[in-house]
Amino acid sequence: MKNSTRIYLILCLGLCLMSCHKEAESPNIIFILTDDQRWDALGAMGNEIIQTPHMDRLANQGILFTNAHVTTSICVASRASILTGQYVSRHGINSFHDTLQNETLANTYPLLLKNNANYKIGFIGKYGIGLEQPKEYFDYWKAEKVHQPVYENKDEEGNFIHYTDLIESRIDNFLDSLGSKGPFCLSVSFKAPHVQDGDARQFIYAERYKNLYANEEFDLPETAGNRYYDMFPDDFKRPRNGNQLLQNEARRRWEMRFLDKEKYQESVRSYYRLITGVDDCIGEMVEKLKELDIADNTIIIFMGDNGFYLGEHGLAGKWYPHQESIKVPFFVYDPRASEDNRGKKVDDFALNIDVAPTILSLAGVEIPEKMQGINAITLLDDDKPERNDFFYEHKLEIPTIPKSEALVSKKYKYIIYPELDPPFEEMYDLETDGKEKKNSIADPAYKDVLEELKLRFEKLKKDAQ
Repeated sequence: MKNSTRIYLILCLGLCLMSCHKEAESPNIIFILTDDQRWDALGAMGNEIIQTPHMDRLANQGILFTNAHVTTSICVASRASILTGQYVSRHGINSFHDTLQNETLANTYPLLLKNNANYKIGFIGKYGIGLEQPKEYFDYWKAEKVHQPVYENKDEEGNFIHYTDLIESRIDNFLDSLGSKGPFCLSVSFKAPHVQDGDARQFIYAERYKNLYANEEFDLPETAGNRYYDMFPDDFKRPRNGNQLLQNEARRRWEMRFLDKEKYQESVRSYYRLITGVDDCIGEMVEKLKELDIADNTIIIFMGDNGFYLGEHGLAGKWYPHQESIKVPFFVYDPRASEDNRGKKVDDFALNIDVAPTILSLAGVEIPEKMQGINAITLLDDDKPERNDFFYEHKLEIPTIPKSEALVSKKYKYIIYPELDPPFEEMYDLETDGKEKKNSIADPAYKDVLEELKLRFEKLKKDAQ
C-alpha cells in the first residue's frame, strides 16, 4: 500500500472516530413543564409539607435557580416564550388563537436541535399554543388537539386513566422507541396542577392521592384579607367592558376556591396532590432512563409555566405581576456536570425566556440573535451576565383580566395596569415588604426612586420588542 493511501485512510478513520465521538457526546435533553406550579410548591425550595422527593433530588444534585420568574404569567404566552426564548412583544402570541408559524416556529429550540444537530424531537402533553399544532415537524407527537386537556381519560382498553398517568405512559413509549437512537430532546408538558376549568371539583387528582395531606392544615396567606383586595380600584374589580355585572376573573376564581376555610384547605391539599402526582411520574421516568442505560447522558430541566395565587391579595389564578403569580420553580440537572457544578443554588434572576438558549447551549447549538434570554448556566460564572431587573407583560385581550406591565428588580417592583381609567399603578419595596402589602406609589419618600423605576421600565419595555 502506498504511503499516500495509508495517510488518506488514517485521516478518514480519524475523522470518522471524531464524528462518532462527537455524536456520542451529544446529551439527551428532557424539558419538563408544569402548569400553574408556583415557586414554593416544591420541597427543594423550602416547602416542608409538599411531597416532591424526585424533583427535590434532581434539583439538589443539579443547579437550582431560587429566583426564577416568568416574563408573562399566562400559559399560552409563557409557553411560547419558553419555546422561542422571546418576550411576548417579540413572538406575538397575544391570544389563545395565535399560532407559532414560519420563521418564529423554525427558531424554537426543538426545531433548531433537529435541523442543526440531528436531534430526534418529541412533544408530550399540553401544547396550549393556538389552534394549529406543529406535529409534522416532530419525530414523536402526543399532544391533545384541544387547548386545555382534561384530567379524566380512558386508555386504549377503555379503562379510566388520569392525565398525569397518561403522560407517564407516553414518556415510556417515547423512550422505548427513540431513547436509544441518537440524541433526543423530549418536551413534556403537564396539565397539573392546573384546575379543571368549568368543573366544580376544580383540582381533579388521581384517586390514590385522596388521603394525601388530609391531616394538613394550611395557614391563610398574610394578604388573604379583603382589605388587600380592596386596594385595587373599581375598574380592576369590574373591568369596563360594557357589562358591569362581570367580575374580575381572579376574584371570581377566588370565591370558587378560597372563599371560606373549608374551601381553602381542600383547594391547597388538592393542588399539592396534583404536584405529587407529577413528582411520581418524574420518578418513574428517571427509573426508565436507568433501565435503558441512558440516564448518565440525559439532562433534565424543570420549570413551571407561571405562578399561582393561593388567595394572596384576595385573588386566584395568575396573570398579575405579584410574586405569587410570576415566581416559579426552575432547575437544571446534568449528570455529566463536574462536582463543582452540582448542588448549586443561583439567586440571580432566571427567566422563562432562558429555557431555549440554555437547552441550545447544552446541545452545542448556536443561540439565534432574536432570542432574548440567556444560557442560565452562565449565571454560575464569575463573569456572569448582568441582570439586575426584568420587564414583565400580560397582553392578552381578556375583558375580565386587565392587562398589566411591570419592572421587577430585587429591591423594587413597579406595576401599571395601562388600560384602566385612569391607569392604576403599584410600587413595592421588596426588601422591606416582600409580601407586597403596602402600595408605596404615592409615598413621597419614594418619589425619586419611582422616577428612576419608570425610566428603566420604559427602556426595558422598548428592549423587549
